[in-house]
Amino acid sequence: MKFSLAWLKQYLETDATTQAIAARLNALGIEVEALEDPAERLAGFRVARVLTAAPHPNADKLQVLTVDAGEGETLQVVCGAPNARAGLIGVLGTAGAIVPSGGFELKKSAIRGVESNGMMCSTRELELGEDHAGIIELPEDAPVGIAFAEYQGTSPVFDVAITPNRPDCMGVYGIARDLAAAGLGTLKPPRIEPVHPTYPCPVEIRSDDPEGCPAFYGRVIRGVRNGPAPEWLQTMLRGAGQRPISALVDLTNFLMLGFGRPAHVYDLAKLSGPMVARRADDGEQILALNEKTYTLSSEMTVIADDNGVHDIAGIMGGEDTGVTESTTDVLLEIAYFDPERIGATGRALGLASDARTRFERGVDPAFLEPGLELLSALILEICGGEASQIVRAGSPPMETATVSYDPRLAARLGGVDIAEGEQREILDRLGFAVAADWRVTAPTWRPDIDGAADIVEEVVRVHGLDKVASVALPRDEGVARPTATAEQRIERRLRRAAAARGHHEAVTWSFLPVPDADHFADGNGGLWVLENPISEDMKTMRPSLLPGLLAAARRNLDRGASGVRLFEIGRRYLRGEAGRSDERSSLAVLLAGEREPRGWDQRGNGGKARAFDAFDAKAEAVALLAEAGAPIQKLQVAGEAGPQFHPGQSGTLRLGPKTVLARFGALHPRTLAAFDVGGPAVAAELFLDAIPAKKTGESFARAPYAPPALQAVERDFAFLVPAELPADELLRAVRSADKASIVDARVFDEFRGAGVPEGYKSLAIEVTLQPGEKSYTDDELKQISERIVAAATKLGASLRA
Repeated sequence: MKFSLAWLKQYLETDATTQAIAARLNALGIEVEALEDPAERLAGFRVARVLTAAPHPNADKLQVLTVDAGEGETLQVVCGAPNARAGLIGVLGTAGAIVPSGGFELKKSAIRGVESNGMMCSTRELELGEDHAGIIELPEDAPVGIAFAEYQGTSPVFDVAITPNRPDCMGVYGIARDLAAAGLGTLKPPRIEPVHPTYPCPVEIRSDDPEGCPAFYGRVIRGVRNGPAPEWLQTMLRGAGQRPISALVDLTNFLMLGFGRPAHVYDLAKLSGPMVARRADDGEQILALNEKTYTLSSEMTVIADDNGVHDIAGIMGGEDTGVTESTTDVLLEIAYFDPERIGATGRALGLASDARTRFERGVDPAFLEPGLELLSALILEICGGEASQIVRAGSPPMETATVSYDPRLAARLGGVDIAEGEQREILDRLGFAVAADWRVTAPTWRPDIDGAADIVEEVVRVHGLDKVASVALPRDEGVARPTATAEQRIERRLRRAAAARGHHEAVTWSFLPVPDADHFADGNGGLWVLENPISEDMKTMRPSLLPGLLAAARRNLDRGASGVRLFEIGRRYLRGEAGRSDERSSLAVLLAGEREPRGWDQRGNGGKARAFDAFDAKAEAVALLAEAGAPIQKLQVAGEAGPQFHPGQSGTLRLGPKTVLARFGALHPRTLAAFDVGGPAVAAELFLDAIPAKKTGESFARAPYAPPALQAVERDFAFLVPAELPADELLRAVRSADKASIVDARVFDEFRGAGVPEGYKSLAIEVTLQPGEKSYTDDELKQISERIVAAATKLGASLRA
């Protein structure tokens, strides 16, 4: 939320500097995100008088002006504005000034052969309005030569972040109240006096939806003139980031931004019959002020008359009843809407507005009638007219929290000892009522107060969070005990191992767009969709870490990276049985682009770059599973990596038929297309929650290396096996033939061709045997070989001659 220092000082009597105010706001928990001085943007722009205006010799629509900028010497300026004339006082941008609207620097230059020493400016060029038909015309008494920022009276602008629990600070007055409570000045409450009505309200006002709209107040004002708002009001709204529209609209925005109280004004001539707060009918539509049409449901509260819906209650008005320059009679609406209903409606429609932000956080229910009286008085003062009596339909909920408070909680919960007298004073300045027995009643503008801890927060933040002493947590004597859990220790090992293997760690959002999450949602029991997401692109909890890595890889590849190696350790979120949340630990690796740059070598790459393949992904999965303590010697390779992977270039690593520890392989072209990743990419995803836990007392540390006393023996076997038999099955069968002697087995060749029957392949396996106390005899080696051949035969393999 933005507001100017001048606006703040309307409600706060203070001599504090801008920097001091910003520091105190931060200390109060109202974070100042930016502090802008508009005078800096207008540096180089001065009030100047046009002395002469002559036609340009080489252009029909340009004039050559002689301008007095108050510096003694006149300047020649080329200008194309139709209202440029001798005697006009306007704003001159001198050489070196930066034009706010375009961001370009003014320079002395020749325009159609005539030298120009600057530019006479329009309101649009200085971002003071939308008028670009001519240059700015200032009053005759404007002092020539003065800096335009000084003449205009620009004021520094604060840009603050208001947390959702502080709806009272969604208006400048609420911020002034906090600063006054903190001792930075004196609060100046607005003087609100009832407007004298001259006739009964001619419009019936009622609420047929007391749950969604408990209170609906309104009145008619006749004979208004809806022209531009006064300059002081336009200046305040611009400082708040608002575009001035018209006096009536600007006054409702002034009330909302100044006091956190949204209101709406209707053109009375466009209404028919009573104005009613009711539930919408399913399928009803409204063309809103943002020029978009919304289809409503019966769960939404609206304001309507006999012609239909004119307002999405508490969020946005309708285009068809908006006020214009020709409006003469208006109906003012100030209402209290249920915050939950407003939030649900806004989310369902995907519609955000300043009014919705305030209503769904909670507006002050006691400020309905004062707000209506204040708005009425401002309209009568600026736009003229006569006001009717107020119609009050319903009443707002005025209940506030009353908390039994113990002043000692400030020290116990807040960490700072504050005298009881000071605590009473702080709460009193914040608007709380404190009884003698320390029963504290919250004001109506503080719906966030719920318990004693909230009172402690109020007292401590005003007293000063910087006064909370830094105190070390108690600890036992001696060497500190490790606090990391087994899961945390595994994640640390994996993080170091992945980085050591040349991968860069990524930290991506846990939220995904729905299409991205849907792409990886197979077999996970459904997605977790947020009811109140940060944005539509962060609506679903991720079922896999790979979508985030794919988005990161796309950004890097789009910016010229030849290859990326990314990994992430985090949680994936699944729907368990009966809709229970299932949060599981995972590690994902993504390899995309070039594995090796193009170059000459003896492997026959022909000077081309080498891309990653499925075997690279498998190698990463196996290496990282080993680092996590998985029994990799027992792993089985199987298919069914999922539809996101290429069916012929992917697989899973399992312990038995059901326990999947990882999946790996080349990503399917459809997956790459869905995430707009050009070129091949491979991935591995480790399911850390599926890795068997270490037994009690078992360590990750490797056993001390003791080299065997006798040399290992190697034997080669070539088997004819069915072409569809995975090599992994043959290796496991060979290893299990004699577990006491066989320490390793690996495939070193596969052959299909001459001498190999159709439908078969030849697999050559190297088997490593390790003798124990004595060397093998020929007979023992023969027996081991026979057991190996017998084990392979059970799989349909035969020893090649």
